[in-house]
Amino acid sequence: MFMLIGELAERAGTSPRTLRYYEEHGLIRPRRDANGYRQYDDGELRVVHEIRALLADGFGVGDIRPFVECLRAGNSAGHVCPDSAVVLRRKLAEVDDFIDQLTAVQERLRDQLQEIKCHFAVRE
Repeated sequence: MFMLIGELAERAGTSPRTLRYYEEHGLIRPRRDANGYRQYDDGELRVVHEIRALLADGFGVGDIRPFVECLRAGNSAGHVCPDSAVVLRRKLAEVDDFIDQLTAVQERLRDQLQEIKCHFAVRE
């Protein structure tokens, strides 16, 4: 069963414009009917859900292709393929670095607040 772009957008919780954007980046693949309308099979709904989940997790559009290809290869999930694992490792390293940066900021803020407490405690 095929669906038009509006139906896919509704079922995926997104907009036709977003689906066209995914298509421009080669992430989803519609077929065209005789009138030129985009038609999508049910498998594309799964792909769109994967794309949206990855984007929500902070992955860029350029990072998503291995996950989509993994799904298209018939795998149960987009993260189970070696190319996806490469992207996952890189993203995990980015997240770890960001956590380190945030921890350093957190420590500086705590130190500054402690200085304020000490400064005002002495005056009282």
